Amino acid sequence: MLKAELLEIIANSENSGVEFKRDDIRPEQLAKEVVALANFQGGRVILGVEDDGSISGIQKDNLEEWVMNVFRDKIHPMILPFYEQIKVDEHNTVAVITFPQGISKPYVVRHGGDETIYIRVGSTSPRATREQQMRLFELGGMLHTEVMPVPKTDMSCLDEVRLQNYLRDIIKDPEVPNSRDEWESRLLGLGFLAEAGDKVYCSIAGLVLFGKSPRRHLKQSGLRVFAFAGEEKEYQALFDEILDGPLVGRWDITSSGKSLIDGGVIERFIEQISPFVSLEASAIDENFRRETQWLYPLDAIREVVVNALVHRDWTRFVDIEVGLYADRFEVISPGALQNSMTIEKMIAGQRSPRNVLIMEVLRDYGYVDYRGMGIRTKVVPLMKRMNHVEPIFEVTEDYVKTILPRAKGTF
Repeated sequence: MLKAELLEIIANSENSGVEFKRDDIRPEQLAKEVVALANFQGGRVILGVEDDGSISGIQKDNLEEWVMNVFRDKIHPMILPFYEQIKVDEHNTVAVITFPQGISKPYVVRHGGDETIYIRVGSTSPRATREQQMRLFELGGMLHTEVMPVPKTDMSCLDEVRLQNYLRDIIKDPEVPNSRDEWESRLLGLGFLAEAGDKVYCSIAGLVLFGKSPRRHLKQSGLRVFAFAGEEKEYQALFDEILDGPLVGRWDITSSGKSLIDGGVIERFIEQISPFVSLEASAIDENFRRETQWLYPLDAIREVVVNALVHRDWTRFVDIEVGLYADRFEVISPGALQNSMTIEKMIAGQRSPRNVLIMEVLRDYGYVDYRGMGIRTKVVPLMKRMNHVEPIFEVTEDYVKTILPRAKGTF
């Protein structure tokens, strides 16, 4: 790092990615700041700078060795920092410790026989709340919320006909259960039911995939869909519905092909939005038909919505929102990107599923691309080909937003 860059960082004060400390802090204090930053987006701890930004310089001998010992003894899992010392003037030198966002969250401070989780909030590093810890465990792949039990549910909340259709016709299971005990055993094994104490409940995955009315017990399931005449949300919507029900449809599989008997949320969604993503020509063609022009590639719409359903964060108690506007189709999925995934990695085709069980079941039905590369192989090329524009992705700690811009010059 150049001296000018360092001075600019110091001038901008502490923030969500920068922490100032004297070099006489206790080991656990340094570990706390590092853990909080690593559990957020990574950053820098600058030693030899006061909280107010004044430069006091480093005084400790063998500071680099001391820092590395703190990382080794106080921080878990291991983080490898980049350490450098920069001479500010003839009297003062500061140490800059830089490290990326952690991919093995949650990181903890080990001290006095305890392990404590911290999270970065602005320029402070408080202990993570219970909800924040849950999200960190999930981001790190250590907590699979989709197999957690849903209170006040039982096997009767699942659609047995759809379950039979899945086992017999979709995955060709040679032994479909005949009794309640057999069903319970099989569904526990599949992860659609979950045990808690001496009771058996529906898992989140089982309820959202095959539940009769999932939102009765899991308020954030399903889809919130709305359409507006303009480019922003308005008081009066053209369409505003919550779609509830099992994600998967019921299918008739024969030697001649596959036909839908009863649609799930995904099929109902496509049916409901069709009038808002297509236009009919005013004139009748030579075959006495009105030409229909689609504003977006339907396969791209389907892929984006299925992605939101597959990868949403179930620790967030808010709906997936699908918005149709005059200039765009927009999907907001609760939760940040999972693990160390980035937009660039996603577009490149890297795969990192959050809800593996839900994804695998939807893949069995054909809702999910077998290779898990739908953004790269479907959404991006289809949007370029039809609408001559690339999709737009926006990521925060709270949501992932995907925008499909509307085609120009549609009638």
